[in-house]
Amino acid sequence: MKLSHFQFNLPTELLSEFPSENRDESRLMVINRAKKTIEHKLFKDIINYFDNGDIMIMNNTKVFPARLYGNKEKTGARIEVFLLRELNAEQRLWDVLVDPARKIRIGNKLYFGEDDSLVAEVIDNTTSRGRTLRFLYDGSYEEFRYKLTELGETPIPKYITREVTPEDEERYQTIYAKVEGAVAAPTAGLHFSKHLMKKLEIKGVDFAEVTLHVGLGTFNPVEVEDLSKHKMDSEELIINQKACDIVNNAITQKRRICCVGTTSMRAIESAVSSARTLNTFEGWTNKFIYPPYDFSIANCMITNFHTPKSTLLMMVSAFCGHDLMKKAYEEAIKEKYKFYSYGDAMLII
Repeated sequence: MKLSHFQFNLPTELLSEFPSENRDESRLMVINRAKKTIEHKLFKDIINYFDNGDIMIMNNTKVFPARLYGNKEKTGARIEVFLLRELNAEQRLWDVLVDPARKIRIGNKLYFGEDDSLVAEVIDNTTSRGRTLRFLYDGSYEEFRYKLTELGETPIPKYITREVTPEDEERYQTIYAKVEGAVAAPTAGLHFSKHLMKKLEIKGVDFAEVTLHVGLGTFNPVEVEDLSKHKMDSEELIINQKACDIVNNAITQKRRICCVGTTSMRAIESAVSSARTLNTFEGWTNKFIYPPYDFSIANCMITNFHTPKSTLLMMVSAFCGHDLMKKAYEEAIKEKYKFYSYGDAMLII
């Protein structure tokens, strides 16, 4: 398939600026692939589609406050610094994006905090907006990380033009987030409330946790018509034995295996054995899933509504079937479902 197959007109008013009032009361579109049917529900109704022994695979990555604002030495120009990944803990080296980039050159220093308590020096250019920073801080590593957290803000997506609020700190994070390292939330998981998870647990649904630290590369635009030529950025992935045991047992028992989000799907598809079971994994993945694709493990998926030409939309198309997905998205726009990070959800069975 070509990039142009994933173009559609998305009204800007359907891009959700705020989360739903309650996590599990966002809208839910349920798509049955076998019957080719579309139903309209609330997210909390998801419990009706799962039974004892079914499992959900969830990404337990935790978003860290990756967006900082500093001032350039001498000129005092305000510079946004987006922390992408730590390169060397001992030397406090970070891979970052800067904006505006044209003002930031190797050797420049940036000052953060009202008292300039944190300083960073630019030591390399990586891409047009990418830089490598060395942070200069006298305290211990733990104190340094605390300082980053203190000065950083929740990295809600750029399409949300309003100011970050204390509500975002809580809502742009899944309730089961544990392992810090993501710069964007695995948004399908944002719909789960503690109450809903407890009800699923009582019903006998089991949860397998994987860790895929979501990077901004997930949202990079695809700029080639031939999808086979697009390269995904690598993201760190950890799958432990406990998760493998839960998933592989469900495969043996022929249960419903549901991936919560595209990140969970990419995680397990990066660690499939030749026998189509799940292997442990610790490393990096740059897997790009687009149609046609033969999924190995999950037979069910929860996802949000994605933007045109995005790699996320391509994965959903591969799982749902392109024609059915197209029909579902036309229905979603007609019914005014909310799109993107704080948007509504879709269950594909």
